[in-house]
Amino acid sequence: MLNRLAPAVVPALVSALISALISALAVLGLIGAPSASAAAPITARAAVQVRSAPADALAPGPFHRQLDPLAGTWKAVKTNYLLGGGKPVVSRDITVTTRWIAKTGGRFLEERTEGTLGGNPYYRLGILGFSTIDRRYEWTTFDSVTPTAMTYRGPALSKRTNELSLPGTFTDPGVLGPEYVGKTIPMRTVITIRSNDKHTFDLYFTPPGQPERLVDRVVYTRRAPA
Repeated sequence: MLNRLAPAVVPALVSALISALISALAVLGLIGAPSASAAAPITARAAVQVRSAPADALAPGPFHRQLDPLAGTWKAVKTNYLLGGGKPVVSRDITVTTRWIAKTGGRFLEERTEGTLGGNPYYRLGILGFSTIDRRYEWTTFDSVTPTAMTYRGPALSKRTNELSLPGTFTDPGVLGPEYVGKTIPMRTVITIRSNDKHTFDLYFTPPGQPERLVDRVVYTRRAPA
């Protein structure tokens, strides 16, 4: 019968018969069933290895724990060097609440700031976290002064530090003066964890053709429990 079949059909038929025989013997317990992993292509095995990678690589770790001292309720003193026409504007009535966002698995800190700035109501929402993929801290803020998100991304880190330097850029809406409207301005936030009860946020701008300068400083002091 096999001799009468086309040459191209014979190998396929033989292979099918062998597979059926192996399966039947496996059912009868005469031989072990073929291994699924052995039969799987190399690409499939690689995909399984990726899916089974340790979850710890993506979970919050020591770099997140480095931010733990920032959590809590704070009395903040904010000094702004832009709004006063050369004279610092100091706000002493600012309250800040910072907490880990539980629904993100404790990956991000949420900071809510409320008070006044230059006699006007002031509000800021900030999100701070550590990217375990990029090995860097990332910080984004939204406030009642600037009409754009301020986003900062730090350098890749190999060890923990109490001073986080986070650069970024923003499109100036005019806070540096009308001549800078629409220009891209380099900026940098420096977060310094001084103790469990005190830390500072310093904001620097680098206007085109000028050196970097401090434009805002916030000193946080932990509020005693009520």
